[in-house]
Amino acid sequence: MGRKRKPNNMKNNSYTYTIRRTNRRTMALEIRPDGTLLVRAPLYATTDQIRQFVSQNTGWIEKHIEKAKARMAERESEQALHPVHRMTEAELRALADQALQDLPPRVRHFASLLGVSYGRITIRNQRTRWGSCSSKGNLNFNCLLMLAPENVRDYVVVHELCHRLEMNHSPHFWAHVASILPDYKEQKKWLRDNGRSLMEQMTG
Repeated sequence: MGRKRKPNNMKNNSYTYTIRRTNRRTMALEIRPDGTLLVRAPLYATTDQIRQFVSQNTGWIEKHIEKAKARMAERESEQALHPVHRMTEAELRALADQALQDLPPRVRHFASLLGVSYGRITIRNQRTRWGSCSSKGNLNFNCLLMLAPENVRDYVVVHELCHRLEMNHSPHFWAHVASILPDYKEQKKWLRDNGRSLMEQMTG
């Protein structure tokens, strides 16, 4: 993995944004679910270069910040009408036990199809990620996947295993995913549409 610098914040005329420098070649913008802006930049991009990049994309940024804030307000309104069930520690442990039985066989199956190796498999209680793959091939999965349909679990497993071939989300990466799951976009959409409501059940 590339060397990283700690994020730092900068302020535009109408919004504050966080800069995260990593070992990448280009700059990219990400609007977080809470409506805040993250700028991903190469390690040695200057502050002026980043400021210019943000300024050039002001229209896009403001449009999507407003959309994110509207979605957040809608979720808060929905939660007020229909309070989210917070899972107990016992319920989360039970899901983790189920995941330890369910996910490793899926990993073995799809790793064989992709022709890749992997390290240890860990089940976690996470609020923001469904899975991850380290540079050493260790795999982490969210126990809340057990609340998702089986084909969605397959998608997350394949997604992480494909990082053994491409440690990025390039067209080559998605081509590997599609070679195993041609309809992966449907499962990706399911997570986008339903994933947040599942993660909101996390305790604490």
